[in-house]
Amino acid sequence: MKKPSIHELAKERILVLDGAMGTMIQQHDFSEEEYRGERFADYEHALKGNNDLLSLTQPDAIRTIHEQYLEAGADITETNTFSGTQIAMADYKMEELVPELNYESARLAREAADKLTQQNPDKPRYVAGSMGPTNKTASLSPDVNNPGYRAIDFEALKENYQEQARHLIRGGVDMLLVETVFDTLNAKAALFAISELFEELGQEYPVMLSGTITDASGRTLSGQTPEAFWYSTKHAPLFSVGLNCALGAEQLRPHLQAISREADIYTSAHPNAGLPNAFGEYEQTPEEMGGQIKEYLDLGLINIIGGCCGTTPEHIKVIADMAAQYRPRDVQKAVESP
Repeated sequence: MKKPSIHELAKERILVLDGAMGTMIQQHDFSEEEYRGERFADYEHALKGNNDLLSLTQPDAIRTIHEQYLEAGADITETNTFSGTQIAMADYKMEELVPELNYESARLAREAADKLTQQNPDKPRYVAGSMGPTNKTASLSPDVNNPGYRAIDFEALKENYQEQARHLIRGGVDMLLVETVFDTLNAKAALFAISELFEELGQEYPVMLSGTITDASGRTLSGQTPEAFWYSTKHAPLFSVGLNCALGAEQLRPHLQAISREADIYTSAHPNAGLPNAFGEYEQTPEEMGGQIKEYLDLGLINIIGGCCGTTPEHIKVIADMAAQYRPRDVQKAVESP
């Protein structure tokens, strides 16, 4: 049976995105030696914390995490490539590994998705290539004494994102997810890179875009409201637009409402499991988070729902079971509303 396109499926029901890869990796409590594996045993730099590297040194663990989220009810699993650019990998002096990291991470997610699809062809699973924001910003200066200084420029960002997208596609992703956007100029570089790549390949893939509201001001780090974020990026042929990270579901709701009112495409959200405690830990239970997600569903705000920091397969199961009882946000109705 031919797997339906993600566009077809989104018309029928709310799609469920997976939860936090980092949270699940933390539960393994991998040591420095386990991060290194045999291949990087003698590497000159410390590697603990380089979660993307685990796709090479602990592939079974990463594949299992994908499977756990898919078994919990996720339709879409994200690749373990949040930091899969040369810009981010420079922290570990591993820039040359970027093609392999993205390819292997996509391949692991693809294997998990295909396995679960074969087990239940009536619930096809998909892979989203995760493209994080990098650790640099094109809009702001990191030097308070030199506001005109930039640590990165548009062209460098474009080249980094294009390399990442190329190898995610080579590894077998179904779509690309430009996520946790704190600087819209970074996102524009990613979207431009992707459009150039699609033209080169002669093939297009769905592109999801997800920004992050950094605090109670209701703006991104580069100063945009949710509505401004949408209008700054709506020129791109996006599959969906939404918000993730930084805030819990309750705090994210008004900002999601703002995007849902304006966007004429599918909307997404994958909030954190509440706000972190004094130790940086997320304590919100699946049931507590589910109760807050229910408000999204009752208000008809979303087409795609999942979880970010602190969420686990247990959180995703509660969300997936709840989402199955609701119709997806009516995009046409949203567009026609005054």
